[in-house]
Amino acid sequence: MASKKMNVLVYSGNGSTIESVRHCLYTLRRLLSPNYAVIPVTDTVILKEPWTGSCALLVFPGGADLGYCRSLNGEGNRIIDRYVRRGGAYLGFCAGGYYGSSRCEFEVGDRILEVIGPRELGFFPGTCRGCAFKGFVYHSEAGAKAIKLKVEKEVFTTAPIPETFRSYYNGGGVFVDAGKLADKGVEILATYADKLDCEGGDGPAAIVYRKVGDGGVLLTGTHPEFAAVNLDPNCSIPAYSSLVQALADDDEPRAKFLRACLTKLGLSVSEETTSVPSLSRLHLSSLHHFLVPELLSSWENIITREGGEEYIKGGNDTFHLEKQDSRWSLKSLVQSLPLPGISGIQEEEKADHADGDGSDDRILDYNAITKRVIPHEADWPGSKETPNFNHHAFYGNLRAYQQERLSEAEEFGKYLMYGEVVTSTNTMLEKNTKLLSSLPTGFTFTATTQVAGRGRGSNVWVSPAGSLIFSVCMKHAMQLSNTAPVVFIQYLAAIAIVEGIQSYDRGYQNVPVKLKWPNDIYAQDPTKPGKKEYVKIGGILVNSSYSSGNYDLVVGIGLNTTNAAPTTSLNALLPSNLVPFTIEKLLARILTKFETIYTSFCRTGFDQKIEETYYKHWLHTDQIVTVETEGGARARIKGITRNWGLLMAEELGWEDRPTGKVWELQTDSNSFDFFKGLLKRKV
Repeated sequence: MASKKMNVLVYSGNGSTIESVRHCLYTLRRLLSPNYAVIPVTDTVILKEPWTGSCALLVFPGGADLGYCRSLNGEGNRIIDRYVRRGGAYLGFCAGGYYGSSRCEFEVGDRILEVIGPRELGFFPGTCRGCAFKGFVYHSEAGAKAIKLKVEKEVFTTAPIPETFRSYYNGGGVFVDAGKLADKGVEILATYADKLDCEGGDGPAAIVYRKVGDGGVLLTGTHPEFAAVNLDPNCSIPAYSSLVQALADDDEPRAKFLRACLTKLGLSVSEETTSVPSLSRLHLSSLHHFLVPELLSSWENIITREGGEEYIKGGNDTFHLEKQDSRWSLKSLVQSLPLPGISGIQEEEKADHADGDGSDDRILDYNAITKRVIPHEADWPGSKETPNFNHHAFYGNLRAYQQERLSEAEEFGKYLMYGEVVTSTNTMLEKNTKLLSSLPTGFTFTATTQVAGRGRGSNVWVSPAGSLIFSVCMKHAMQLSNTAPVVFIQYLAAIAIVEGIQSYDRGYQNVPVKLKWPNDIYAQDPTKPGKKEYVKIGGILVNSSYSSGNYDLVVGIGLNTTNAAPTTSLNALLPSNLVPFTIEKLLARILTKFETIYTSFCRTGFDQKIEETYYKHWLHTDQIVTVETEGGARARIKGITRNWGLLMAEELGWEDRPTGKVWELQTDSNSFDFFKGLLKRKV
């Protein structure tokens, strides 16, 4: 059983620069969304986590490759080399290009800047020598240039490919004698059109590709991932504005070339570039309209007033509580949006930027943008305000599910905040403790699109339109710690998701979804009928803090519902005779199931009934795994403990006979690579 590789990992550890990482994330997310999650990772992740099985591309950005060597020489590079040779892909920009070569020669003879030495990866079987062009200054753009590249179009199978384009350059190298290394599999993708300031040998290259084992490697001396829109034309460096303009003029061919490079590495590239979306307003409503002013009244002690306006300064974000007469004002929204580099723009043109068309398409600091909240005290938002979410359908289904026999649901979903485009529902609740402490149990925050969705550990959850994305606030009493430990909340949420899907309506009871310990949702792959192969379609993230005798929990859930990418969706699992899932109805169903299960849990803990339900839906009964923390011992999964929710793994000896030894493993200390049967220590 093989998992679909949907992670693109961008190294952000020792040696990388913040700006280079940001440019990588920006450009790769634009070109690869929604097929992949583009994630920054540290050297610790590369060394300690089982990332290789789900990684489609490993990217090393600009920076200083000596830092890469210090952190990853030895075991780290062995892991990377093994990953590539077994079918992985490596992309090295600038410093990542030096690092991926057999030898680095940087500013030879310069007493301060000189770096010379072999490199362990050796994907390019020769020397990367720099600087290709003089003028480099560490931690500065003083030596930056717009360098013209000549593309070797015949080595690409995709079209259209530009013949030339200008690319951002700052200290990169030339791949020496690349023209003589064709017998070793080296392909030249682009060369420098200008005369080099260092010796490049026979066939010097600016960008090269090489097949390594079953995988592929692409190394660059320039920065084709740098987009002009993210560079400041008003920089004080002489002629920098001309550099930015030159790059802006060639932005289209630059993007076409980078698309072709990613395709050559085996990735599925989006046909259209995904724009950076503008954040939308947040709509606050309730099942009963009169509860909204009551909730606002309870926030009195966390509201600050400035110039007649009300704000909640939560810690990570600032929320502006809009007045009813400003809810259609584009001007008020524009005032909160940073639009650097746009001068002399007309007010209506600014409004276009703010209204979500993505025309202000640059790296944004979303945390710095004031989040605007519209309280709906007399009615629910209409289709004009929230075209992608029907509040009437949500509340109608919520009320219907609450009235079912055996339902104990009253609070979850009673208060709802919705935004079409948000940073992360979990982050906006968990990181704003002042607001979180004032939210009632069951308060739910949902969105159509997240621009910074979070997953477990270093992961993010890809959340294009069509995903059900929501977070629920819960106050779990500390006094329940012995009978109903908080660690079980993630298990209850997982049960609620599967039970909610299968009780959505009549006929849905056999939708093939399962749980993976501790907090992922998997579905049987609909593209492989008759085979018991599963792909991930959802995840759960629980954040916990403590205040006033309670755990303040934020339970975040992401679930592919109507969207086919990046893996599959719930609707793809349905036979033709069943009506497709809708976001509003499924949200109401999961919330009511979650509250009913949680209410029972608070009374009797993780009792036999809940335990049996959990095992009915999970993937691991009697699965044989390798326990890395125990020296690679084989073990059989037996279940989870009913007191603290630890995973029980029974050691196997000769002929897989039980030895009598049982390990109890914590969710926060171990990760489970389901497809490889590997239990691995987390860091």
